[in-house]
Amino acid sequence: MNNSAKMEQTEVLRVELAVLRQEHRDLDDAIHALHAKGAPDMLTLQRLKRQKLSLKDQISRLEDRLTPDIIA
Repeated sequence: MNNSAKMEQTEVLRVELAVLRQEHRDLDDAIHALHAKGAPDMLTLQRLKRQKLSLKDQISRLEDRLTPDIIA
């Protein structure tokens, strides 16, 4: 893979990472809004928390792909 293709792939990963981080923040806001409402729907709350955890895992995988391995 040449350098320009590798840089394009890196930029795509960075954009995807930014989108996932925004979705994670949006879910966090939705969870807080449900809690602030009073008696939240527990099923909806659990579903949102699972989605948030899944996004966190995806974010971690992308961050690992973007961070070069450095052997100490």
